Parts: sequence; C-alpha cells; structure tokens
Amino acid sequence: MTRIALIHALAHSVAPINDALSAAWPEAIRMNLLDDSLSADLARQTATGAGGLDEAMHQRFEKLAEYAEGTGADAILFTCSAFGPCIEAAAARRPHMPVLKPNEAMVADAVALGGRIGLIASFAPTLASMPAEFPEGVDLITRLAEGAMDALNQGDGARHDALVLRAASQLRSQGASVIALAQFSMARAGGLVEHELGMPVFTTPDSAVRALQRRLGA
Repeated sequence: MTRIALIHALAHSVAPINDALSAAWPEAIRMNLLDDSLSADLARQTATGAGGLDEAMHQRFEKLAEYAEGTGADAILFTCSAFGPCIEAAAARRPHMPVLKPNEAMVADAVALGGRIGLIASFAPTLASMPAEFPEGVDLITRLAEGAMDALNQGDGARHDALVLRAASQLRSQGASVIALAQFSMARAGGLVEHELGMPVFTTPDSAVRALQRRLGA
C-alpha cells in the first residue's frame, strides 16, 4: 500500500489535501504531521526582519522529513507554500523518493495552460518566495487576498472565499487568463472563483494529488 506523509505548517491545510486524496486516491494511506508554529514563527520573523528561512528553519524541516521517512512513507508532500527553499533542501537529501513542494504541481499545470497567470496568496510570506518557483519568462502577476487568512482563522469561510474572489477579479482585470491559488486552505474558494469569473482555476491539493499519482505510478 502506498503511504503518503503530509506535513503541514497551517492547520487549515489539513482538510483540503485529505479531502482531495479521499476523492481521487482513497486507497493511499495518509499520515498527517502538523506544526503550526512554523507559519507563526515565519510570519513573526518576516515582520521583524529577523531570521526568516534561516538555518534553524531548514533544520526543522529536515527533522520533519526525517521523521516522515522513518515511518515508512513512500512520498512526502509539504502543504505550506512559503517554505520552498527548506523543502528543496529536504528533497535534495532524498533523491530516492518524491518530496514535493506544495505548489510545484500547480505551477506546472498553470504554466502548461499558458497565458498570463494570476497567483493569489492569503499568507503574505508566500508572495515573497513563490514567484521564483515559476519558470523564467512566465507572465505572472500576483495579489494578496488581504484579510482572507484572518477570516478563515475566525471561522468565516464565506468572507474568506469572497476575498479570494475579489483578488481573482482584480487579477483578471489586469489580464490574467488563469488563476492559481497558492495556499491549500484556499482550495475551498476554487469552485466559486471558476464559476463567477468563468476562467480556469488551479488549486494546490488537486494538482499535488495528480503529481503524486504520476510519480508513484498509481
């Protein structure tokens, strides 16, 4: 049986990827590791200009990956998109198994479709790190869905979705032809954005599941 380790830095990421796996790959065994202090520490360090994705943060990710591998995982998927360099370092130490950044599959899907890509994040540090993960020369515009993460933290899913939709509408007015939702927690708004704006929307959970299936021959 295929065993997938899911490592989360936001509690809101747990349900979207588990739902996507349940729907598309129910026979896969899942394990979930959550350390929500990762995102809180990064946000605090970014705000104060201290630390960020430093050696200490890299070591935390390596320890999480080491633990997940030790449980017998066939693949590891990290679900918070603000930690790209830390995840890349963990993956480089494990060439024998798939270790995926949360957004790499979605990036590939959006780039393959072509056109101007509108990238939306609800966690500000993501927009500092994630654009570099797109290939050079890609027509990319970005926007923070201001207040969306706070709304979700307060249990107001409808307001979260409305704020994501507003950000997507603004990007469409700037010429975006496809929308990419950076956070796993934003996947809940994908259907609304697609329906209201009539444009393709890629979410990290769905793209990640398809990529894992390809990598593991499922």
